[in-house]
Amino acid sequence: MTPRRTRLTPEREGELFEAVIDLLAEVGYEALTMDAVAARTHSSKATLYRQWKSKPQLVATAMRKAKPVSVEDIDTGSLRGDLRELAACGPGRTETDAALIRGLAHAVHENPDLHRAMRELLVEPEIIALGGLLRRAVDRGEIDPDRPALAFVPHLMVGAFLARQMVDDRPADPDYLLDYIDAVVLPALGVRTPHNGAHVPNRHRTTA
Repeated sequence: MTPRRTRLTPEREGELFEAVIDLLAEVGYEALTMDAVAARTHSSKATLYRQWKSKPQLVATAMRKAKPVSVEDIDTGSLRGDLRELAACGPGRTETDAALIRGLAHAVHENPDLHRAMRELLVEPEIIALGGLLRRAVDRGEIDPDRPALAFVPHLMVGAFLARQMVDDRPADPDYLLDYIDAVVLPALGVRTPHNGAHVPNRHRTTA
């Protein structure tokens, strides 16, 4: 008979997820252990495995729960408002956040189990929710349903985070993302912005 799973309270889960994020920032994915999480949270390792089965699943779940707002919870009534809310709550808002994301991105390439867990528990639910957000914009008449860029919005948004760090050596902070949405994402979807197609001043350009 399969042992009965004991459900943790939301408060207790929150403590565990916070500890996982803290440990990831301190030691990285490879050095993080279930023993360390158990010790940090005064839990038993058996409880952790009973709830999440493996380190990859625990880490992926913690990363998802650490987001201040999930895409599926965003509905401001307009596409621009939705995307701006998404930008304000996205990853990489600080250098610490960016370093954590970079470390996990490397770990994903080295660990197939982590890659599967991150896709299943973090990436795919967010892509599905983003699809719902875009469908609402189509239903409101903000986007032409045949607009080719619709299929590439996830790539555009993820690309902003990666390119900002690679090109400017700076995290994709909310101010940068808000300008990026107005200058790149919305025009690609055929949505007019307050700039009415005018050049968006580059407040983020680095100097040599």
